[in-house]
Amino acid sequence: MVSFGRPLLFLANLDWVMESTIDTLRVRGTEKIFWIGLCLPPLLVLAFAFVYPLLASVWSSILYEGNLSLAHYSRVYGLYRQDILFTLGVALSGLVIVLLVGLPVCGYLRLRTFRTVEFLLKVPLFVPFVVVGHAMRVFLSPHGTLNGLLLLSGFINPEHPPSLATSWLGLAIALAWKHMGLAALLFMGAFRAVDEAYLESAQNFGAGILRQTKDVLIPMAVPSIAVACVLVFASMLASFSIPLMMGRGGGPQMLMIDVYYRFGQHGDYATAGALGVVAYLMASGAAFVYLRNLGR
Repeated sequence: MVSFGRPLLFLANLDWVMESTIDTLRVRGTEKIFWIGLCLPPLLVLAFAFVYPLLASVWSSILYEGNLSLAHYSRVYGLYRQDILFTLGVALSGLVIVLLVGLPVCGYLRLRTFRTVEFLLKVPLFVPFVVVGHAMRVFLSPHGTLNGLLLLSGFINPEHPPSLATSWLGLAIALAWKHMGLAALLFMGAFRAVDEAYLESAQNFGAGILRQTKDVLIPMAVPSIAVACVLVFASMLASFSIPLMMGRGGGPQMLMIDVYYRFGQHGDYATAGALGVVAYLMASGAAFVYLRNLGR
């Protein structure tokens, strides 16, 4: 007598597996559609708010009287090459100030917790750019707060007080203060990710706070520090409100000021687009250097 129990049981299990697989694929398909639907609005915003204006600026910058030409870039080189170098110099100087101040302070806060100081270090994140520009103009002006303190100490001549507000150094200091909060967030996050065992080992060998920061925390947080440098540098290149509020009367200007005056007063959108492309290439260059070193 032939038994059909096992084949029937096998077929029943096979049918159940196929139904489960179909249900799983159906759920995955629905989930995939759901996530595509969630991602589509921000992607559309990115396309219309960034990609399309960027492509339009690039296209307008290479057209001259209806023909492909680099005439607008030649004008940028002739009129604004000093401003480009000035913008690069201010951004790099501000970045150096952020690193020189932010890394030691964040290393100290990692090893010796002071919540109040850490909070004050992040305050610049919540201060608007316009407010920072006005405050720094008052603080660094010839008769401002800084010179008043230096005058009481006898370090300056009251008849000829220096003015940092309209200098490249004052602008770099203002940008560095504004971006210190962002850098501190990234530095502190990277330093807190370092295993406590490494710090304890360094302490056992007699390393102090400065040595632990220099030889343990910073080397182990290099990727995060590099990300902070790229973000801060790109943001400083695109600064507009602070340079406008601090008001350099003459000499080189930040590049975004030139872009504003080019299309705001002259109506020259093509040259303004060429200036924007140059600024974008400078920011992309920093990101490219970071990604290239990351891939090694």
